Amino acid sequence: MNRDGDNDVGIDDSSENVLSEWPRVVDEPGVEDDAAGAAERRGNVETWSIAAPPPDIDLEPDGEPEPASEHELESEPDDELLAPEPELELLDPDSELPESKPDAESAGAIVVAPSLEHAAGDLEIPEGYAVLEGVPDGGRRAVGIVVSRFNGNVTSRLLDRALEELELAGVRRDAITIMVVPGAFELPVAATALAKTRRFACIVALGCVIRGDTPHFDYVASEAASGLQLAALETGVPVSFGLLTLDRVEQAEPRVEKGAEAVRSALEMADVFSHLRAAASR
Repeated sequence: MNRDGDNDVGIDDSSENVLSEWPRVVDEPGVEDDAAGAAERRGNVETWSIAAPPPDIDLEPDGEPEPASEHELESEPDDELLAPEPELELLDPDSELPESKPDAESAGAIVVAPSLEHAAGDLEIPEGYAVLEGVPDGGRRAVGIVVSRFNGNVTSRLLDRALEELELAGVRRDAITIMVVPGAFELPVAATALAKTRRFACIVALGCVIRGDTPHFDYVASEAASGLQLAALETGVPVSFGLLTLDRVEQAEPRVEKGAEAVRSALEMADVFSHLRAAASR
């Protein structure tokens, strides 16, 4: 919509879609408002940011804008109006490039960050006290293993590491009994049954529970943990906890060593119990 005295751009200032900050030349007295004059003025005005108001334009007494000098045309834009571009640092071809660590995905390796859940350091006991302490020695000891079939890809790895650790500890194959159960929920009752036979110095429980969309994970993991502890308390036979409780299946790979840790814990507890019985019989 054109109004008398406006330019020929044809912008409706009453519309809410018009940017009030859009730069345009303010009419001055004595300036012809024809298309040629407007084009000439726009040609002499530098490009400004939409968000910034246009600067004042110096006009000659006859109403014509002062032509920009050659120095002004070659000058850099105002720093306040245009943000400076980041400078590119040129490297010397003879200089050495800084060392960069290889990306884990590109190298095809799984990098496991150190756990912050544990405090490093050894237990220090003051001198002058009687101490009972066991070692993970499997000589002449029978070991029972109860392992769940559910999530078999994970529990198979746990079982492999447990068997490897038993062999390193000196436990013979004919002294190892493996009981397979459907899932983690059945681990406690199976561990209790093995312990009550009094044929095993310790029991190793292996399983895996992965969190899902329902509270099923919480019930199974909680009952399996408390049930395995109850099996040890009722029978007096050490029962180690080798149950993985994961949020995602990808967390299993860095934690398959829990199978070996469960073996070492069970053998150490069996050894310290034997020391306790020997000390009590004196």
